[in-house]
Amino acid sequence: MSALDIPFRLDRSRNATVQVFEHLRAQIVSLALQPGAVLARPALCEYFQLSQSPIREALLRLEEERLVDIYPQHQTRVRPIDLAAARQAHFFRLSVELEIAWVLARQPRPDLGKALQDLVARQRGCLEAGDLESFTRIDMDFHLRMYEASELPDLWSMMRRCSGNLDRLRRLHLPLNGKARSILQQHGQIARCIGQGDAAGAQRAVRQHLAGTLQALDVLRARFPGMMLPADYEPA
Repeated sequence: MSALDIPFRLDRSRNATVQVFEHLRAQIVSLALQPGAVLARPALCEYFQLSQSPIREALLRLEEERLVDIYPQHQTRVRPIDLAAARQAHFFRLSVELEIAWVLARQPRPDLGKALQDLVARQRGCLEAGDLESFTRIDMDFHLRMYEASELPDLWSMMRRCSGNLDRLRRLHLPLNGKARSILQQHGQIARCIGQGDAAGAQRAVRQHLAGTLQALDVLRARFPGMMLPADYEPA
């Protein structure tokens, strides 16, 4: 089954362009749509049962996030993982989440710590069931909960818009070398430190948690050479 065989149902109460964008972005970030995959507009119109206009607007949004390249004659291809974009997203996310960890853990927050530990427990269940897609969704819920507790939901949205290439790297890394287990351990440590009011410990745990994928970049580049954007890459 290809990524465009996955059932899609349009919600008529929501903007069509947004739904197309969200669906395609999720398939790209999860690597169901891999670098080089062609997103032909006629096929997309048939798949989504929509006209050209919302499809075109959704593809333009994906291009802005450096996830696709739009070619002449209405052809679009999924862009290889842009390492420069991933590094910038990592710097942004690390800077923000270090401060969030400090703010949340300046005093004990046992209720928040428990809520985060509950998410870790759900992640553990997903990992034991071999469900990496749900594991990844709950990973996002864990971090979103921290942004919400800091009353920074708009900053979460801003961070997500620039993180598509970093998320693809993390998705490549997730099944390798115990990465998923280390995420559980690090999430648990972040939750404990926030619950106990250990601000310095929370920052150390966040720094360790967010550093892993870029530290493994040489391994990922060697193992998945066709997935990365080469230095001399130019869209045709």
